[in-house]
Amino acid sequence: MNETHFQYCPKLAVFDRAGASVLLCRRKGEQDYDGVFSLIGGKMEHKDASISAAIRREKDEEVGPGFVVQLLLTLSVDVFFAKVDGNRMILPHYYARHVQGELALSDEYSEFKWVPMDDLPHFSPMIENVRWIAPLLQRVAVQARTDEFVEL
Repeated sequence: MNETHFQYCPKLAVFDRAGASVLLCRRKGEQDYDGVFSLIGGKMEHKDASISAAIRREKDEEVGPGFVVQLLLTLSVDVFFAKVDGNRMILPHYYARHVQGELALSDEYSEFKWVPMDDLPHFSPMIENVRWIAPLLQRVAVQARTDEFVEL
């Protein structure tokens, strides 16, 4: 029997407080998307007690523990991705909004930008699926109740 393994890699579409811009970070030294802007997030690890714990860990590693967000964990937009090296990933994308704190970018990235949603269709270089994932999450989050958000 041929086994197929997938990595589970939660991603965060982090919006500013007004919900008008999304945070994009330029990847550095990454095999598939070096030099390309993407959403933050990464692989869930065995030590992570839950999906929210994995997202918190990745958020803390990539943009710093002082960068506080509220996460809408009740909905994700899931994407399948096959890497150049053959690894397969399931990438659930979650909506988050920045609450407070400064961004402390890790060495996985060379820079970050808050990209206005109106500019997103023409922004480049960027992972292509961000063009439709961010607006979709933005539309759904408007209908979410306050008690559905978890602070990380």
